Amino acid sequence: EVQLQASGGGSVQAGGSLRLSCATSEFTFDDYVISWFRQAPGKEREGVSCIINSGSNTYYADNAKGRFTISRDSARNTVYLQMNSLKPEDTAVYYCNAERLNTRMNYWGKGTLVTVSS
Repeated sequence: EVQLQASGGGSVQAGGSLRLSCATSEFTFDDYVISWFRQAPGKEREGVSCIINSGSNTYYADNAKGRFTISRDSARNTVYLQMNSLKPEDTAVYYCNAERLNTRMNYWGKGTLVTVSS
């Protein structure tokens, strides 16, 4: 069973930065796509970024491009999301997700709260 835990959230002012971490259980990273999602109060969950092929391929939502960077450290079984130039609309609970490539089975971790004040 794949276990994931997001951490690193907090409260910052607009323009500030945070680095989120997604700690994972041991498994073959290349067998999974690791993604970051977020959900604001009263809003639907939306995808933010994902990483595949040992970090060779990364994808970002339009509102994250140029501000967020996803990376992975296989030795630590951890995926990171560096968030710069944060905006109030980035306020949400952030979740990490692992999708197995062959089966498309998804695993969700507990979220971490990010609050950006204006």
